Amino acid sequence: MIHTRICEILGIEHPIALGGMPSKFNSPVLVAAVCNAGAIGMIGSTHLDADAIHACAKSIRKLTNAPFAFNSLMFLSDEAGFAASLETKPAVISLSWPRKDQDVADWIKRAHDVGCKVTYMAGDVAEAIRGAEAGADIIVAQGTEGGGHVGWMGTVALIPLIVDAVTPTPVMAAGGIADGRGFAAALALGAEGILLGTRFLASKECGIDANYKQAILDSDGHDTVLTEIPDIAASQVWPGAMSRVKRNRFVERWSGREWLLRQNLPEAVASVRAARKTGDTDEAPLFYGQDAGLIKDLPPAASIIERLVADAENQITTSLAQMIHS
Repeated sequence: MIHTRICEILGIEHPIALGGMPSKFNSPVLVAAVCNAGAIGMIGSTHLDADAIHACAKSIRKLTNAPFAFNSLMFLSDEAGFAASLETKPAVISLSWPRKDQDVADWIKRAHDVGCKVTYMAGDVAEAIRGAEAGADIIVAQGTEGGGHVGWMGTVALIPLIVDAVTPTPVMAAGGIADGRGFAAALALGAEGILLGTRFLASKECGIDANYKQAILDSDGHDTVLTEIPDIAASQVWPGAMSRVKRNRFVERWSGREWLLRQNLPEAVASVRAARKTGDTDEAPLFYGQDAGLIKDLPPAASIIERLVADAENQITTSLAQMIHS
């Protein structure tokens, strides 16, 4: 069994986390399935009001007694929403994407004051140091290969840079990891756990449209792009982030013509909403990572975790060990 400090800190069996995706990609069912399999389930709270946050926590606790996490996008989180997350007293509060002027230490202190552990996502060394110095229990080093909102540095270089910069704070790796090989590689680079988004999007419990899941299965890993187009269409600027999405007709239509997208925003937004209702994967942003090329099935979340652990252990104890000769 792979057991690290992250298991001890979060009270889990396996050092694996479900990425803190918002409820339109996630659900209490998926969170609980991950938790019941011995990992840490996480769901975004930013786009929920206080009542919905309490209802979400209640739903998760009906399905599992295991620790779970709420994720807050700091630059978007309003006071009432963050306070409501703390009121539910999840085992973990995950923080990510703060503005430069936000007091990270205050957010972390408030979470600690109600008994929550805190993970802090960073896409570069400076941000990781900011989180560690503010008191985060775990730093999540997020590489650009991941889906959704990411920075610019690749996971392989970023993990050891952040590990070295924030020691002794433990680090989880995120971005481009979908199987046991990636898990083992992250451990070899100094991380003590992994956080996955795309792999769990392609799971039985995930509530996204079937066509969205099929797009992940059909991906060869080369069909994504970093762009600001989805954020322009959502009228929402993230601090320092780009979106990794499928390079589909919607993205290609506006690529290089972002100015025109801004001019035609109402029509574009209406078109995206219509596409989402019908499951049209060419006319709405599809957020997934380069690791989609490694994903070929839609198993239950528990099976994903079981395979990740077994494959990583095999890589460490068998495949890699065979390369060592005295």
